[in-house]
Amino acid sequence: MSPDGAPRRHFHDELDMLQEKLLEMASLVEHALAEATAALLDGDPSKGETIRLGDERVDELEIEIDERVIELLALQQPMAKDLRQIIATNKVSNDLERMADHAVNIARAVTRLHDVPPIPKMREFEDMIEITRGMVSDALAAYVSRNAGTARMVCMTDDRVDDLKRTIFRILVTLMLEDEKRIAAALELLLISQNLERIADLATNISEDVVFLVEGRSIKHGTRLGEFEDYNS
Repeated sequence: MSPDGAPRRHFHDELDMLQEKLLEMASLVEHALAEATAALLDGDPSKGETIRLGDERVDELEIEIDERVIELLALQQPMAKDLRQIIATNKVSNDLERMADHAVNIARAVTRLHDVPPIPKMREFEDMIEITRGMVSDALAAYVSRNAGTARMVCMTDDRVDDLKRTIFRILVTLMLEDEKRIAAALELLLISQNLERIADLATNISEDVVFLVEGRSIKHGTRLGEFEDYNS
């Protein structure tokens, strides 16, 4: 074995540990999003405390990942694909932490909705939740499998969430104009739609990072994404 074999093995063990912590974060975030959106659809605010406690663990993991990333960059000076993996891990970790915060925001809004006159259920929210959760799941699966194709598909789906948010905004504004008693609930639902949109944006960020990790190039702000659209047309 070469003299640098042991340090190299230690470096890859550290990379593996980094990925394990990221996967724990991902699992917690997916669970928090599932709980928060189920609370909305079911009109059940009781899950808020569980979501909050999960968010605290996500925060702890983000700090641990940040510290390990700094240590690896400072002591190992990684190059090429290893460097891209460390950078991508750090960025994905930050995006996951923000997703968890948005899930907490949704849960808190659901709690407040419980105390105001209700608004009839809107099919658009069910669609928005389904698409957003699918984007998060697909983005994380693309990261684990290093699948740039799936990552690009997630990026292309983001427009559907934006369209639904605009539709929800128009419906809620109309409801508020028709009956002022609905204003409080409508404002909470607007806040929830904004948080869902941000979660979808963060899933897009993760997908862009997957492409960077696999191919070493950026597709942020639509760069080179058109190539994929042409290929699939």
